[in-house]
Amino acid sequence: MLSRFGWVMVSLMLVVVALFAATTRVISVAPAPTEAATPASERLMTFGTPDRVDQPATLAAKPDLLTVPVADVSRSALKPNFGDPRGEGGRTHEGLDIMAPQGAPVVAAAPGTIEKLYFSEGGGGITIYERSSDGKTTYYYAHLDRYAPGLHEGQKVKAGEWIASVGDSGNAGVGNYHLHFAVSRMGPKDGWWQGTPVDPYPLLVGTTGPS
Repeated sequence: MLSRFGWVMVSLMLVVVALFAATTRVISVAPAPTEAATPASERLMTFGTPDRVDQPATLAAKPDLLTVPVADVSRSALKPNFGDPRGEGGRTHEGLDIMAPQGAPVVAAAPGTIEKLYFSEGGGGITIYERSSDGKTTYYYAHLDRYAPGLHEGQKVKAGEWIASVGDSGNAGVGNYHLHFAVSRMGPKDGWWQGTPVDPYPLLVGTTGPS
């Protein structure tokens, strides 16, 4: 027979074995954390910057590009035609023609100020001259159908703001609806009708177009 001391030792061993079994059962039942259960912010904080960040399906225009001045016309739809021959006498095209339906919204290509609202029956017809915020560039919109309601000289506009509608005024030709868009670099003393024409195409799409 076991002595009293022996029974005490046996009891202590049974308690230790029971505690060990209970601890093992708790550890095996608890689920391991999964990636799905961890918030994305915590994963980034724990593992650092991922190797690749998925880009959104639609990217904003590069900050150095102009806004396409006709709403719902994509950059890929633009065709370079600066410098093309026009009429007789060796005249060349000093802008970019953007074909669009009559009444399509014309929007400001960049932030600036409406410097001049002008009508030229034998030229651009109903036109807008917009001066850039730094005063170094003029944006010219021609062959318009009408101005946006309330548009006036001296008005400040934001890029993408509606300023007019596409038309065929001036020498565009009846039914030849399009926007003639031109860009001029302005000297310190140049008036709204002056400046040095530059090709708008690279400023809108970021490339010079097909050679």
